Amino acid sequence: MKRWVLRILTGLLGLILVVSLGGFLWLRTSLLDTGGEMEMAALEQAVSIIRDENGVPHIYAETEHDLFFALGFTHAQDRLWQMEFNRRTAAGRLSEIIGEPTLGIDRFIRTLGVYRKAEEAFAGLDPATRAMFQAYVDGINARIDNWHGALPPEFLILGFEPEPWTPVDSLSWLKMMAWNLSGNWGSELARLGLAAKLTKQQLEEFYPPYPGDAVTPLPDLAQLYRDIPFKSGFATEEYQRPEGAGSNNWVVSGARTASGRPLLANDPHLGLNTPSIWYLAHLSLNGGNVVGGTLPSLPFVVLGRNDRIAWGFTNTGPDTQDLYIEKSAGDGQYLAPGGPRPFKIREEIIPVKNAEPVILTVRESRHGPIISDVMESVREILPDGYSLAFQWTALMPADSTANIGRSMMEARDWRDFRDAMRHFTVPQQNIVYADTDGNIGFIAPARVPVRGPENKTHGLIPAPGWDARYDWQGFIPFEELPQSLNPAEGFVATANQKIVNNDYPHFLTSVWAAPYRADTIRDRLLATDKHSVESFAAIHADTRSAMAEDILPVLLSFIDQREDEALAALNQWDRNMAADRPEPLIFMAWHRQVARLVYSDELGEDFPRFWGPKPLFIKAVLTDQNGQARWCDKVDTEPKETCGEIVTEAYDAALNGLIDQFGPNWRDWTWGGAHPIVQGHQPFGGLPVLGDLFSIKTENGGHRYSINVASASFAEGRAFEGGFGASMRAIYDLADLENSRFILPTGQSGNILSPHYSDMTPLWLDGRSIRILTDKETVLENASGQMELRPVE
Repeated sequence: MKRWVLRILTGLLGLILVVSLGGFLWLRTSLLDTGGEMEMAALEQAVSIIRDENGVPHIYAETEHDLFFALGFTHAQDRLWQMEFNRRTAAGRLSEIIGEPTLGIDRFIRTLGVYRKAEEAFAGLDPATRAMFQAYVDGINARIDNWHGALPPEFLILGFEPEPWTPVDSLSWLKMMAWNLSGNWGSELARLGLAAKLTKQQLEEFYPPYPGDAVTPLPDLAQLYRDIPFKSGFATEEYQRPEGAGSNNWVVSGARTASGRPLLANDPHLGLNTPSIWYLAHLSLNGGNVVGGTLPSLPFVVLGRNDRIAWGFTNTGPDTQDLYIEKSAGDGQYLAPGGPRPFKIREEIIPVKNAEPVILTVRESRHGPIISDVMESVREILPDGYSLAFQWTALMPADSTANIGRSMMEARDWRDFRDAMRHFTVPQQNIVYADTDGNIGFIAPARVPVRGPENKTHGLIPAPGWDARYDWQGFIPFEELPQSLNPAEGFVATANQKIVNNDYPHFLTSVWAAPYRADTIRDRLLATDKHSVESFAAIHADTRSAMAEDILPVLLSFIDQREDEALAALNQWDRNMAADRPEPLIFMAWHRQVARLVYSDELGEDFPRFWGPKPLFIKAVLTDQNGQARWCDKVDTEPKETCGEIVTEAYDAALNGLIDQFGPNWRDWTWGGAHPIVQGHQPFGGLPVLGDLFSIKTENGGHRYSINVASASFAEGRAFEGGFGASMRAIYDLADLENSRFILPTGQSGNILSPHYSDMTPLWLDGRSIRILTDKETVLENASGQMELRPVE
């Protein structure tokens, strides 16, 4: 009997191995050939797609149509699943393939009407841009139609096949990128929620002004909301850009470089997903070249260079979103300045996998969609007869942002580039520019609303929708947006800090990123007489923390007499958030515990949602600016605690927590060991087994306030884990554009079976980069594949 059982088990194991091997070999057919020839009916002329050793495609075309067709074809080859997830996110169609877990996302996106607004925007684009999008999606569909073998694993796991693409599928992702880079509505919502727990003065302290600026006063909330009987128990939640979001860019003139020509650097800080949000590509049309970062789903180079100019973006963070409390006037109407108006009503049907479709009724006021209908936490506090509307420039008519794609790639000088920016609607970006003639420039284009002098909310809290004083009064004229050409200082550097002086006549925002990164970049630029690609790469890799330099001396001042080896090490620490050192970990753990002890008692059960680095606020409290040391007193205990007692208690709690987690010897601790950067896969990143398989997790140095950004959560259960950082790094050498450098945090391919799935990760971690050459013969010398697309004869 035992022999028969053994034989059966052996046979079953063999069968499993054979099936597994067969399945693996079948999955490998999803890795499409990057060589050979294919005939395409839509092509006008032959196109060459040559992939270099890093998997970067070099597309050589003779017509503009064929160039964009081939880019769509190539994106679909390497990133088809990512593109599918992108368009379903923008259309509110995730539940169709995933089920009820994503229904909340779909309901919210459908309420915003992102896809509908993309349809409206596409109709208003110029003919050449519409043709570009059409050629691009024709290329995507050609790749799908000629797919032989397995689809990427995600399609097989979820059990569906992709539908044909449309231009609006692509354009809707541009809207979602604007959403990802906008978030001041979340700050308004957070302040509204905190108003139930904090006084007006405490709110202004908890959200401190930009260093050197006066406090932007909140209106008297009791007076502003006097007719609105809010219910108690609002579950505050911050719907804001995640901690770590931002970007760096800088450009220097030839007077500050060894070559005598400009250098430009850029590293956008976005969510670190697997695969990367960016895809590197070289586009060549009749000898002219464009090289840089593309976004799979869009048909142009977003960040990059051509043969004459280079450009890079960071987020300005303007206040282009406002919330309005709308008051019901009965019979499906709401109160407007001129009297009652009817809500616009539309119905959305959301298919749900393995469940009945969900019918969603969407209401819109004159300000925008009513988001409280799909946000239970907001609906719970609003009294009957009130709702919350969302206004955003991206949802307004005539969004022409997509028109910049062709114009930007074709620009030959500052005038061309600046004219292209006139189309930029959303999101406002700090754009640095350089050209081979030696010019450098800066511009921050977008449609930025003008608020009237009687609007006392300053975009910080929701406004009464029935009061015309809080309506937008138009938009800042293009000529009056921040911009400069060849500044006297010889450089421009932005890192989401305040970009205008106090005499600037328009309001952009009162919520700027703390200037720590910007100050460090400026110091590094001024510290070197003549910069090079190598000196710029060293700046990109800088993990020193100006925030630690600012905050640590304050912490140490309370307990500097204490005999403690770890404390002595902090005193000698150079403020470098190096992955292999214990001091950054001790400092961050201490900072984390100080934050907990300072404001957890005031926020109560809502504290976890707001637990994060707040260095400007913490410093103001610990240095007792305007009497803010009162935050150190725990509101529910006697006697009164001092800041010295709080800082000491926080230090002890931090060390004890680290000992419990990493062992008794502090010298063995490392920041990198406690600070993993997780590049999560969509949608498998949060799942057991699949998350570990598809996502990329690495130890990393840096933190939110170092140039080499790496976010670090304070949340319980995932303390110091990060998910934001440099989503791409690029350095453009205007003396020799072939010497420009690029790197992604993952790899070019979105297929987990590809050798290019994560091959750039070690380079990214080490601060290294690759070159993307443009000469066809040179590219062929190190090619990993060459595909020829030909029209049908």
